[in-house]
Amino acid sequence: MQIGFLGLGNMGAPMALNLLKAGHQLTVFDLVPAAVERLVDAGARAAASPAELAAGEVELIITMLPAAPHVKQVYLGEAGLLAHVRPGVLLVDSSTIDPISAREVAAKAEAQGNPMLDAPVSGGTGGAAAGTLTFMVGGSATAFERARPILAAMGRNIVHCGAAGTGQAAKVANNLLLGISMIGTAEAMSLGVALGVDPKVLAGIINTSSGRCWSSDTYNPFPGVMDNVPAARGYSGGFGSDLMLKDLGLASEAARQVRQPLLLGALAQQLYQAFSLQGNGQLDFSAIIKLYRKEDCA
Repeated sequence: MQIGFLGLGNMGAPMALNLLKAGHQLTVFDLVPAAVERLVDAGARAAASPAELAAGEVELIITMLPAAPHVKQVYLGEAGLLAHVRPGVLLVDSSTIDPISAREVAAKAEAQGNPMLDAPVSGGTGGAAAGTLTFMVGGSATAFERARPILAAMGRNIVHCGAAGTGQAAKVANNLLLGISMIGTAEAMSLGVALGVDPKVLAGIINTSSGRCWSSDTYNPFPGVMDNVPAARGYSGGFGSDLMLKDLGLASEAARQVRQPLLLGALAQQLYQAFSLQGNGQLDFSAIIKLYRKEDCA
């Protein structure tokens, strides 16, 4: 299939590479020339702008952008996708944004004859590279079935959540829990170690007991407990703390709109806000454990 891919960052680039590996023909765009060059070297064609990408012979366009303002600009701007794309081209936005913005953009796309899905992902950069992402998809059942084979080239779990915006709603809820559970894991690990328990022993107990969670058994934040996680490399790479702060902000705003209390979510947001203000925003979100450990606070 002829696919356009816009947004080649830490998540978008490996996703696009997996589409090339699956045999699809790709036209790509990003504001960073080096990111585009990497995909061109792998067999993609470069577009000079979103407008050029949309005006081509693409049958489907995927976007992976930082936040709602970027999504609105890329889709709704005068030089954006909707102003130049042919009717019938399927649009898939895999950015993580608020459900209201997702529904707004989808409604305008549908009105001009372009079915659109919100399809945020979970699984991190490792899942993006391995092609094992989870896609949470909002939009019509017809558009979902049309996109499913393409999404399957980048992910393992492809879930239709319902109408437009529900993919983003599921993502917001998931990352709210992830942020809270990582803080809980950091707190529990730090307490146990401060009381004299070996961190690997403690993690092994938690991971086979009632405290088990993804933040502990797959992405443990305590240094030396696991290999191949950010805690093993100074919290570099992975999912940045500022990105977690952004997602907690999305959850907070979405909760405000539906008058849903977020007691732990509000506290988690404040902890990540404080952590970011200390200059740690680019560190992986598991580095939140630095708030608890004397060695890291010294």
